[in-house]
Amino acid sequence: MPKFYRLALLLLAVSPALRAQAFLPRANVFLGYSYNHLDFGQGVTRNTNGYEFSGEGQVLPFLGLVADYSGYYGNNSIHQQNFLLGPRVSADLGRFRPFGQILFGVGHFAAIGGSDTSFAQAVGGGLDYRLTGPVAWRNQVDYLRTSFFSSTQNNVRLSTGLAFRF
Repeated sequence: MPKFYRLALLLLAVSPALRAQAFLPRANVFLGYSYNHLDFGQGVTRNTNGYEFSGEGQVLPFLGLVADYSGYYGNNSIHQQNFLLGPRVSADLGRFRPFGQILFGVGHFAAIGGSDTSFAQAVGGGLDYRLTGPVAWRNQVDYLRTSFFSSTQNNVRLSTGLAFRF
């Protein structure tokens, strides 16, 4: 048997053990409360409250791919939704897991005066604190940029809640 086939067979045999060691945790899911300060410029701002849900699958021990969905509600029937995707870098430091991310996607805004959909991006990071086993408490801060109604909005998004690692 050629050396190539022996090497491939050996790698195939040990890959489950290598994967178990190198990629823990392989994924996590976050669900929590989220606050979004909407800044429409010219002194027009709104505070909205809602939720954020995200899932991350790790590609490398320090790099994951994130899908993030958030929804916010405010006075005067204001409603905003964001769906974002992108990379997240992180490091496990005992009970702590700091991370940074850059996400891109779409945002949708609706109010009594109309609605609009635009490109959206979020740059930020956070910290997971492992409470027990696979459960961690997450605090996260993001700069969320949207462009509704041909105007740029520079928003701050704060989120907190539980992350489940598996």
